[in-house]
Amino acid sequence: MRILGIDPGLQRTGFGLIEVDGPRLHYVASGVIATAEAPRGDLPARLKIIVEGVSEVVRHYGPACAAVEIVFVNVNPQSTLLLGQARGAALAALVTAGLPVAEYTALQMKKAVVGHGLAAKAQIQAMVQRLLQLPGLPGPDAADALGLAITHAHAGTQLAVLGAAEPRARGRRGAYRGGRTL
Repeated sequence: MRILGIDPGLQRTGFGLIEVDGPRLHYVASGVIATAEAPRGDLPARLKIIVEGVSEVVRHYGPACAAVEIVFVNVNPQSTLLLGQARGAALAALVTAGLPVAEYTALQMKKAVVGHGLAAKAQIQAMVQRLLQLPGLPGPDAADALGLAITHAHAGTQLAVLGAAEPRARGRRGAYRGGRTL
């Protein structure tokens, strides 16, 4: 299965594709969709570049699903709003292409890739390089996108294991009076 990770940003939207073969992860591609060619104050032009860029990545590489970073609330509310719009543009492109989209926070991605939620960018880059056996460090935006794809690969594996497990027999433990259960 091919997974596309997207690290949204108004100036630089990172993308990363991996192939999942059982427990093995294989690097496919990564890069950045840069909006520098649009004037800094022209938000619609920047969003158009993001939509077209993500759409082109999907057309070219044919992923089966996508994982996108959830925007956190920033100190500057204006920055948060702009980042949210860039994220929305990427999500619109993915959904228009018919891809199922999973969403993860930066904390979830850092825990899945590095092992703790306070990891620095350099640690993410190094672990992505190691996990995908890359010859060099990926850029920070591409590394985050690849990290999201890796997170989804691990989460998908765990969900499949949970789905395959037999449901436990329903017991009386934890029952409320009147037959309600937790």
